[in-house]
Amino acid sequence: MAPHLRSHDTMPPFSRIAAVTGANKGIGLAIVRNLALQYPSSAFNNGPLLIYLCARDKKRGEDAVQALEGDAQLKKAKALARDGGLTTVRYHGLDISRTKSIVDFAGFLEKEHPEGIDMVVNNAGIAMDGFDINVVKETLQCNYYGTLTATRSLLPLIRPGGRLVNLSSMVGHLNSKYSAAIRTAFADSRTVDDVTALMEAFTAAVAEGKEKELGWPSAAYAVSKSGVTGMTRAVALEVQQAGGTGKGTSVLVNSCCPGYVDTDMTKHNGSKTVDEGAQTPVLLVCGDVGGRGGEFWQHESVIEW
Repeated sequence: MAPHLRSHDTMPPFSRIAAVTGANKGIGLAIVRNLALQYPSSAFNNGPLLIYLCARDKKRGEDAVQALEGDAQLKKAKALARDGGLTTVRYHGLDISRTKSIVDFAGFLEKEHPEGIDMVVNNAGIAMDGFDINVVKETLQCNYYGTLTATRSLLPLIRPGGRLVNLSSMVGHLNSKYSAAIRTAFADSRTVDDVTALMEAFTAAVAEGKEKELGWPSAAYAVSKSGVTGMTRAVALEVQQAGGTGKGTSVLVNSCCPGYVDTDMTKHNGSKTVDEGAQTPVLLVCGDVGGRGGEFWQHESVIEW
């Protein structure tokens, strides 16, 4: 009888491993597609690339992989391994609003790829209609706490020189929506605990019906994305301060706004195509960013948060 083989023993050898969350449609799917197109000419190219297309729904995720396999531009570019290219795309279930789902995915990656992974794009997020304490809690659980848990769980798996990108938004920009005191608190935040305390303060203010009185906007999505930008900067500071070698260190960690993109999330009011929206995340995950980490990017450039 043939010996039992673990699943990764049957895999072809991959030189690079990437994961993109919330990738069954919209910007997430476009990030996978454009990463497959741009990887061969990037400095990251040192052989075959495996991208995990992550999504909550198995059928939608598998349908997305199938759509990519039939994509005319990918076929013309011979980007996918099935057409003689470098990239293989595989679906993996992941719901970032559930901690267990994130931990299970990290455990899977560690088992399948003990040598480490290279690129993570935390794209998954929600935008809910309405505004009340339940909307705030659900939005923050996914967009802020889920992205934070995914960052904490996946960053230690990334090999030195790798990249982690968190999708934020310009609606989380520190502009006049916030009081001067809250803008200053966000700008001065240097640790994840600092940022989490602000998310908790917002939640408490909404629960008391006093968010406007206390200097917050009545906008769960916007505040969640301010949190993502601040948290990402704080994690990047941790990485920079850790220095040294080993997985999770010497990794460039950045956040970005893809722009106002025509997706379900914007109710198709956005002016950018999903491929245009994917350009900044793909630059940050495999392009030349001059070694910069802890920055907030838009239009392929660093911008002021």
